[in-house]
Formats: sequence, C-alpha cells, structure tokens
Amino acid sequence: MRKKFIPTINISKFKLKNNNSNNKKILNQIQRACIEVGFFQIVGHGIEKNLIHKITRTAHKFFNSKEDNKYKLAPKKWNKSNNNVYRGYFPSDVNGKEGLDIGDPLISGLFVKKNKRKKIEKLNLSKSLNKNSIAVINKYYGKIFDLSEMLFKIIISISKKNPELSKTAFQRVKTLSTLRFNYYPKQKKPVEVSKQDGVALGCETHVDSGIFTVLYQDKKGGLQVQNRRTKRWYDVPFNKNALVVNTGLALEYLTNGKYKATNHRVLWNKSKRLSIPFFFEPSFDFKMNKTFFANKKYNRYLGINYDNFLKNSLKKFVEYNR
Repeated sequence: MRKKFIPTINISKFKLKNNNSNNKKILNQIQRACIEVGFFQIVGHGIEKNLIHKITRTAHKFFNSKEDNKYKLAPKKWNKSNNNVYRGYFPSDVNGKEGLDIGDPLISGLFVKKNKRKKIEKLNLSKSLNKNSIAVINKYYGKIFDLSEMLFKIIISISKKNPELSKTAFQRVKTLSTLRFNYYPKQKKPVEVSKQDGVALGCETHVDSGIFTVLYQDKKGGLQVQNRRTKRWYDVPFNKNALVVNTGLALEYLTNGKYKATNHRVLWNKSKRLSIPFFFEPSFDFKMNKTFFANKKYNRYLGINYDNFLKNSLKKFVEYNR
C-alpha cells in the first residue's frame, strides 16, 4: 500500500502569532491533510522520546499486572464497589481489547461535587499504580494536552480567527479529554469482518468523537485509514519519531463539514499490540455550534453542550454501553 497517502508534517518550526514562511507552509500542510485525508503524522512535536518510552512502559506494566489489580479501576459495571461509570478499566471480553480511560489528572473531588456531570469523574489511580507511574501519566497528559491545543490553535489560525478562541472550548479541568491505554491481546478471533472487503479486524471500522485524536502506536502497526473518495484502505506506517493525528466528529461539526472525520480500523493481529490515543475533547459545557470557525462572531450561548454531543456519538461503541 502507498505510504505517502498519510502525510508526515514537521511542526518543530511553527510559532504561534508568526507569519513567516515556515508557519505558512505548516498551516497549508495541515489544512490539506485535514481536508483530503483526515489523518497525518507529526514529527518535531516536542514530546521527548524518553517520556513516550515511560508512558508505554507504564501501560505495559498495568496490563501485565494481575486481573484483580486492573479491576480495582474498573467502572461500576465490572466492579460493583466502585462509583466511577465513565472512567477506568474495561476488560478484553467487551470488544476484543483491554483499555484504561484516564481523565484530567487535575480534576479534584471538590470539582466533581460542584459539577455534577456524568462524565466528570476523579479516577483514583493509586488503587492500581505506584507513584512513579502516576507521575508519568500526569506529565504525559499535560504535554499531550498542550500539543493538541496547539494543533487546534493552528486550525483556528487557518480560519483567520484569533487562536486564543481555543480557551472558549478548552479549559482544564472542564474538558472531557481522555488519555487511553489500548491493549490488544492475542485475539483468538476478529471482532469484526469488514463488509466492504472481507478483511478480519481487531478493532471495528469507526470515526472518533472529538476534535483530534493524537496517537502513539507501537511497531506492530495495524492501523488503517480509508480514502474517502476511492474507499480504499491505507496503512498508517510506524514512525518512531511521529505521533498520528486524526480529525473527529466534533471538528467536523464545528467546521460545518470542512474537516470531516475519517473512517479507520485496526487489522486483526494475532500478536499483542499497544496503542495510546489521546482524545482531545472540549469542555463539558462548551456550546457546539457552527459559528465557531465561521466569518461571523462565535455565539457562545447557542448550541448543544459538548457532553450531550459526546453522549450521542459514543452510543456506537460497545465499551461505553455502561
């Protein structure tokens, strides 16, 4: 398959509020990737290789721990003694892979009490992870959040609006952004066989819900992206220096369909596989409406709250039927 279908963009020289040739080139590359493909890889992203190594090691350590340890973080559906419903661990018998969904580490118990929203939960990671692992998660979450917000500011800049408009949509700790550890065990059978081309899959064909997903995938690969025009599938090649970025339904909605969410899937692989996506999601009370990127002023009081938008888009995922 043709590797060049998924562009690789070096963002190391991008500086917000500059109008130099480097910025223009990067803006054009990202805009073209979002419109034509919906997927791209970024290098020069500023997240140290050592930190990526630490977060992958933390994920492996968690998934390799005893079942009892993992279930300490499971939502109420799988652990009746827990109150969390949205965040936490889900087992592989749900949809072929294990996962750990982690919200903003800065969320406090007091914030949860003041904001009684179903998806605002404080996950007590210390039930299953040691202090060093939690420190790695906290640091990685902060770095990947900042990177994602910079990408969002780039999209705002492309639309000729003030990049600081991002603060209207993204306020830590109000965002529903999720850091997920995905672990694919040695799957005995595929979770789905594609109706389009008969290919066995380890993760179903889908689009993501948020603004962006910023993903680390290991050497096993297996991630594929569909060409919207031809419907052909292309591999996302592993690049040790890159993170994979794709657009989601929230960005498609806010841009009135200019940047569409793209179908992707994971091939059935009989060997183990790890991926670490970061789902960049707006604040729970952010008003979703199509004036955000339009020429007219964004109306912050009009539209559906993002938490309701997310609720509707998550219905298609088996692991969130809780």
